[in-house]
Amino acid sequence: MQYSTLGDSGIRVSRICLGTMTFGEQNTEAESHALMDLAFDHQVNFFDTAEMYPIPPWPETQGRTESHIGSWLARNGRRDKIILATKVTGPGDWITHIRGGPRLNERQIRQALEDSLRRLGTDYVDLYQVHWPERRTNFFGRLGYTHQPGNDGIPLEETLAVLGKLVEEGKVRCIGVSNETPWGVMKYLQLAEKHGWPRIVSIQNPYNLLNRTFEIGLAEIAHRENVGLLAYSPLAFGVLSGKYLDGARPAGARLTLFPHYARYSAPHVEPVVRRYVELARHHGLSPAQMALAYVNSRPFLTANIIGATTPEQLLEDIASIDVKLPETVLTAIEETHLSCPNVAP
Repeated sequence: MQYSTLGDSGIRVSRICLGTMTFGEQNTEAESHALMDLAFDHQVNFFDTAEMYPIPPWPETQGRTESHIGSWLARNGRRDKIILATKVTGPGDWITHIRGGPRLNERQIRQALEDSLRRLGTDYVDLYQVHWPERRTNFFGRLGYTHQPGNDGIPLEETLAVLGKLVEEGKVRCIGVSNETPWGVMKYLQLAEKHGWPRIVSIQNPYNLLNRTFEIGLAEIAHRENVGLLAYSPLAFGVLSGKYLDGARPAGARLTLFPHYARYSAPHVEPVVRRYVELARHHGLSPAQMALAYVNSRPFLTANIIGATTPEQLLEDIASIDVKLPETVLTAIEETHLSCPNVAP
């Protein structure tokens, strides 16, 4: 395994991070424990979750993912060997079952963290992240920014102030953001410098062969400000494995169970996926490992968040850390990207 440091925190995390959003929905508690055991046995020390998980975010299952992680930690006593990240949910009319409609103010953030700590069975989290912004802006694939200053909601200053208090109180070791824009990241950093509050150490945003928009504005920030990428959806909901080509819907797969998650399934995307899959196979590579290895190789990356519902998938994903892509493959990837960039942002 390879390891990186979370910003200026001094916390070392495995470059492969175990994403857990299937735990409690696609995976039972026993299956979740087995996957965490397997990841830990392969030197993965970084686990990422969220108060909202599992996905889809049903009221009857909300928080179950954290509870499965908590029961695993209680069983094996590995809390001090795991870097544990979770997230506080941003606002949305589709998740009103969370605190009656989640907001990023002090009362709600404190409640969210206390609930997460209880489910996780711990008195601190290593990395606490804002899952998405309070304000209306570009995230979850939204294009064409429309300025809506009247809908900014809770100011970033208020959100960061309470996160700083949680760090002071020892309930959180460091903080990060997710689904953020370049302006948002720089504003968090500006406020931290102005008030002497903790700096964010990471940006958890989507990044994969179909969506490299992180490179446009955030990659420079990651380098210059030492706020690295935690890449989510590196396989684009599994689409880059090639298993959904030609309309295939494998039993138990995410897009088979939840076809409304169509972010990477538009008709114009499949020909690009096919090019990447054929490129991998031409060079004797697993399409999934080629896609993950590309993400692993990016210099602005802190960790690549993989998701797997079976031990076989998990082992293949973890093994991508040892795959070094030949220059011929990297060149072909760039040629494909330049011919049809960011087809599924």
